[in-house]
This record gives sequence, C-alpha cells and structure tokens, in this order.
Amino acid sequence: MSRLLEGRGELGSLMRMATLIERAQRHLREHLPEEMREHLFVGGYHQGRLALITDRAVWLTRLRYEQPRLLQLLHQLPGFESVTGFSLKVRPVRPTRPPLRQVRHLPERAADEISSCAADVEDPGLKRALERLASHAEREEQP
Repeated sequence: MSRLLEGRGELGSLMRMATLIERAQRHLREHLPEEMREHLFVGGYHQGRLALITDRAVWLTRLRYEQPRLLQLLHQLPGFESVTGFSLKVRPVRPTRPPLRQVRHLPERAADEISSCAADVEDPGLKRALERLASHAEREEQP
C-alpha cells in the first residue's frame, strides 16, 4: 500500500497533491482572523491558480481583500512558489439531515395478496422479502 501511495503512478501524484492542498489550507487558516478560519477550504490547483472555497458570500468578499497577503503567505511554503493567484468560489455547506421517515400503510387485504404471491415463489430471497413486506400489514385485532 505504501508503494502505491508514494509511487510514481497516478495514485501517488494524487496523494501528493492532496497533501499539498491540505498543507496550504492549514497554513492559510493559521493566518486568517479567528472568525474566518473554519470558512476557508482549499479546493484544488489548476493552471497556476489555487481554488479557495468558502461557505458564504460574506467570507468571499473578505477573502478578496485578503488575496495579496494570502498569496504572499502561500509563497512562503515550499512547493507553492508558482501559484499566481486564486479562484474564489462560494459553495454552501449544507448540514446533513437524516431523510424523513416515510410511513406507509399496507392494508390487510394487500398483505394477503403479497403472502399468496410469496407462497408461489421459488426464489428464497424474494420469498423472504415478500413475507417481510406482508408482515407490515395493518391487522385488525380479533376478539
């Protein structure tokens, strides 16, 4: 695994680029005002420009003013001397929300039909799935 990640192939160069990007992000964040640090992400490098991503337009505006200073800071890092500028982008980070639980009702008559289908099926996986589905029916309480 180490040979693959540190080798000369595509995966090795990809890992080296990811390491460089992470180093640039850490370095730039260290030199930003405290309230801005968690809003800056380095997205990649293309044609001499480093992509800086932020989650809100207000931070993008502040980054625009900080560009000359940030470029100077970046040139202090080995491997980043050739960066000529930044591409600034806003990409809102959406909080992950669990999907809404969809409650569906299966009438007893439909469950009976599914059960009868399951009885005629030879495939064991499909048979179990149909039986499990039929088990979710709303059964009326019998006295």
